Amino acid sequence: MKEKFNIPNIITYLRVASVPIFIYLIISPNQNHRIIAFIIFTIASLTDLIDGYIARKLNQETEFGKFLDPLADKFLVIGALITFLFLTEQVEIWMVLCIIGRDILITMLRSLAIRKGTSLKTSMFGKVKTAFQMFSIIVILLSFLAITYKQRNMINEIYIQKKEQGYHTFQIANDFFIQFINGQYQDLLFILSSFVPYYLMLITTIITIISGLRYLISNYTLLLPPYKKGVKQ
Repeated sequence: MKEKFNIPNIITYLRVASVPIFIYLIISPNQNHRIIAFIIFTIASLTDLIDGYIARKLNQETEFGKFLDPLADKFLVIGALITFLFLTEQVEIWMVLCIIGRDILITMLRSLAIRKGTSLKTSMFGKVKTAFQMFSIIVILLSFLAITYKQRNMINEIYIQKKEQGYHTFQIANDFFIQFINGQYQDLLFILSSFVPYYLMLITTIITIISGLRYLISNYTLLLPPYKKGVKQ
């Protein structure tokens, strides 16, 4: 029981607890609430580095902590992405489903590893994926802060109208990007907010899919029988 309430794990618990507070604040049209939501997410993202450092420094690394830490990251990231589905037309449901699907896959592999009494093979690419996800979410949150609530709704309306005309989200974002390249805009923050979130989410999704495939290839033996802990293969 003591290992579940050491300092690193308490920090991880706080990261999980911050998710509903973040969601509540970011959906608010109040600018101050969105600023607080941005600060909460940024601090929560940084605690991912802090709890790991403290665990190593104080020699408080535990199997429970190794399980809980990535789970907390998943809650934070998925909470933000699902919220984005309701806030911006640039984040598409297939992107979020791919990211959630990858996390379900890794959780399943980790559970199988525990049952077999072994460890999940990880790679540096997984950490790159997590870092880029956090970076992308923070930039998207900044794009919400950079423009007014009315301007964000205006961008969403443009995307909705274009989609009704048969345009794909990629085409709409690309049109805004071309306007940016050609200098055909009056408000720099508005034009950046009209395509940057989409491209960041697209790149994040691609990296996430690649990461999931790497995990699956590296740990495919976990999917092979027997599945009971302690049984030799």
